[in-house]
Amino acid sequence: MQQYELGGQPYGTRSAVLNTEARTVEADVLSRRCVMMRLVDFSYEQYQKALRQSAGAVVIILPQSISSVPQDVVRQFMEIEPEMLAMETVVPVYFAVEDEELLSIYEQTRAASASQGSASAAEVLLHTATANGFQMVTSGAQSKAINDWLIPSVEGRLTGLGGEDLPTVVIVAHYDSFGVAPWLSHGADSNGSGISVLLELARLFSRLYTYRRTHAGYNLLFFASGGGKFNYQGTKRWLEDNLDHTDSSLLQDNVAFVLCLDTLGRGNSLHLHVSKPPKEGTLQNAFLRELEMVVASQFPEVKFSMVHKKINLAEDMLAWEHERFAIRRLPAFTISHLESHRDSLRNSIMDGRARVDTKALTRNTRIIAEALTRVIYNLTEKGAPADLQIFTEQMQIQEEQLESVMDWLSSQPRAAQLIDKDSTFLNTLEYYMGRYLKDVKQHHVKADKRDPEFVFYDQLKQVMNAYRVKPAIFDLLLAVCIAAYLGVAYVAVQHFGLLYKTIQRLSLKTKQQ
Repeated sequence: MQQYELGGQPYGTRSAVLNTEARTVEADVLSRRCVMMRLVDFSYEQYQKALRQSAGAVVIILPQSISSVPQDVVRQFMEIEPEMLAMETVVPVYFAVEDEELLSIYEQTRAASASQGSASAAEVLLHTATANGFQMVTSGAQSKAINDWLIPSVEGRLTGLGGEDLPTVVIVAHYDSFGVAPWLSHGADSNGSGISVLLELARLFSRLYTYRRTHAGYNLLFFASGGGKFNYQGTKRWLEDNLDHTDSSLLQDNVAFVLCLDTLGRGNSLHLHVSKPPKEGTLQNAFLRELEMVVASQFPEVKFSMVHKKINLAEDMLAWEHERFAIRRLPAFTISHLESHRDSLRNSIMDGRARVDTKALTRNTRIIAEALTRVIYNLTEKGAPADLQIFTEQMQIQEEQLESVMDWLSSQPRAAQLIDKDSTFLNTLEYYMGRYLKDVKQHHVKADKRDPEFVFYDQLKQVMNAYRVKPAIFDLLLAVCIAAYLGVAYVAVQHFGLLYKTIQRLSLKTKQQ
């Protein structure tokens, strides 16, 4: 389970070491036991019951394929995940993917736990003494804080054609995933879909910027940010470095607007989230109108709306990534198929590849690309019809490429605690962006040692061994039986000796007579 600190507040479990006997929630006594639960039977009430009874640990067993789980179970668990993380847990909580051996252990443990409810106390005692149990033991050490962890991000650009003071459009998406367990957080829709759209936009506009007649008078700055799930730490430090600690940056000059891409892989709706409604006559407003026009004329099945939400600085977490830019007075918005930032899909281990519809992702990519192109090339003012399809034939959105990128992104966990500057994932992302963009480079965030905004912990993945054992009462009963046997043997020997002496005395008297 997650273990981290954000803004001085601890989240997740506080322990990683486990060495205790297994039980299921059917058992009457869970104190100092490792409580095993299957996802299909899991409920927050059972989880709290285990914690209230001072369980020694909790192991939640997940199916091999999340897509096989009923949707009501998936939705229920997605809603529970934030509550599990919000409460500080002192016992270790683990997640394991089921296999035949693990299911066998679970079923045997469940049978032993359920038998404790039998009517007869003698039956309970007998079954407890004869049943097999399992001792669950982790091989790792206690978790400790990582003080020098770097959160990397990647940036690249396409320089516009014209003078020095060209307007800049910034396109942003965070690459990291989040869920109750970092090693199981694949983040397909949130935010693998956003990164997929960013990379496809980079490919499309790099082709347009190759030829002079289609080279627009806008700088395009692409930023794949890290630490998005931890209050957008990568974006925050990137802004500080570009706005406060340098004299030359595209972010200091003429920023037209910042477009953040978040959760775009399914559904028939798109929402433009803003902290302040764009004013008439601004490029932000022009982009909003182009989005509305493209959707209405080319994709009438899509429901589009603008969602206005003021920034609440009293909350520990910002709602959307564009709020980081809005705080620094840069015009920004986030486009997503989610209407609310509180949707549980954004932070769940249930967000797997099956939750992304490639056709919906391709359609949404095209909507964004068409609207962005119409703004950059001022096509509406030049009289281009609303139903003009720009990206067709050789310039069409490549659905196969989007699908392969999504497969790559969702095939690996991308939690911020697992991605460092030398990771294969980050090197591949940097290489991919370098194919289409110029001046591609990494940007790193390191927590302040004196007053860290975030603290990560190690031991996020461990090997757990299950040892077949007899319960302690078996040893007690065995000792009692041995003692009884020895007692009976002793009494028998004593009686035999007394009988022998009696026979000898009778025999001696007979001879004397």
